Amino acid sequence: MSKRIISNALAPSSRNRGMDGAVPGAAAGIAAFGIWALFPIYFNQFGQEVSPWEILLHRMIWSGVILLGFVLVAGWSSRVRGLLRRPRAMAALAGSALAMAANWAVFIWAVTHGQILQSSLGYYINPLLNVFLGYCFLGERLQPLQRLSVAIAAGGVIFALIGYGRIPWLALMMATCFGIYGLIRKQVEIDSVTGLLMETLLMFPVAAGWLVAMHLRGETVFLQSGLRNDLLLVGTGVITLLPLLFFAVAARRLRLATLGLVQYIAPTGHFLISVFLYGEPFTTADAITFGCIWIGLALYTADMWLHHRMTRRIVK
Repeated sequence: MSKRIISNALAPSSRNRGMDGAVPGAAAGIAAFGIWALFPIYFNQFGQEVSPWEILLHRMIWSGVILLGFVLVAGWSSRVRGLLRRPRAMAALAGSALAMAANWAVFIWAVTHGQILQSSLGYYINPLLNVFLGYCFLGERLQPLQRLSVAIAAGGVIFALIGYGRIPWLALMMATCFGIYGLIRKQVEIDSVTGLLMETLLMFPVAAGWLVAMHLRGETVFLQSGLRNDLLLVGTGVITLLPLLFFAVAARRLRLATLGLVQYIAPTGHFLISVFLYGEPFTTADAITFGCIWIGLALYTADMWLHHRMTRRIVK
């Protein structure tokens, strides 16, 4: 029964593009990006007692363990075996695993060191950076509005550097790592769950060895500082998998243009949490940088919707 439920949730459906698929798709998309939006609150529950590196390593390990169990229950082990017979795909996933680990590391460090605002900016920048990477590496053409949106976003970052002597390096690192991750994964034909499983399995030996070394040096708190921290560390694997499953459902049932709008829930949540919950300062430099990014995103979204409407007319 569990295999059937999982397969039905993630399998393509003939109704996915119709109204019957739109409602559950929208609900799944809001759930996925809503959970991602709350990540800063979750990771701040550790406080200063737990090292960001230990949080990162546990996230790698428990994500792999839980995903492996999920794939076995879903009966997808044949997908893993098939992937293991594709050396080029495995090499690409090794690269994407490094990019993902770097993105996770920067994000965890940012949100546990009072830099949630930069995580918000990083994920706002990411869609525009993806457009630029597609142009540079995949030969994708940039439409006029896309060129303008990327230029305005870049202008906001440059203005903050020249006018205020600061650059949002954490945000740029997060966006770059996630952009490289997306660029690699776009060229590997594998579903998101199996791909993420293989990435976490590739990282598992390094993560486990690093964690053991930290434990021997007395730098870990797992199984030593109470049940609360232990459950939070194990839970990093759960919160990694849960929005991914919701996203898989949404991606199969929503139009790309709709999904593109829903993705702004996560960085918007980070922005609101950073300013109104944790009281991070929102300076003039931040206002100018965010303003340029938001204008760029508005132009990018407008171009996406125009392209979508033209495509629908051609199909009809």
